[in-house]
Amino acid sequence: MAESKQPEVMLLVRFKSSLKPEELEKRYRERLPRFRALPGLLQKYYTQGPGADEWGGLYIWDSQESLDKYMESDLRKSIPDVYEVVGAPSVQVIPIIETLRS
Repeated sequence: MAESKQPEVMLLVRFKSSLKPEELEKRYRERLPRFRALPGLLQKYYTQGPGADEWGGLYIWDSQESLDKYMESDLRKSIPDVYEVVGAPSVQVIPIIETLRS
């Protein structure tokens, strides 16, 4: 049995969108298979902020290398247009030092 990879880094992205919630959900659901296929992406959480136009994603990566490859990908570069992002998104890369569960 293969040992599961421990997460090393997370990416937190928050943004405002001009889309209505129903349209934004439709678009992210259409793109789910592309994110599921990303090498090294262990988990992605889709989030909504306190405002109806505030959205985000919390990505859990197996390595900084996997995150770096994603950051250079066409999939990542398409996000502002696909989700009609208003203004500059907030992007944070956060190292994971320990996990509660494996």
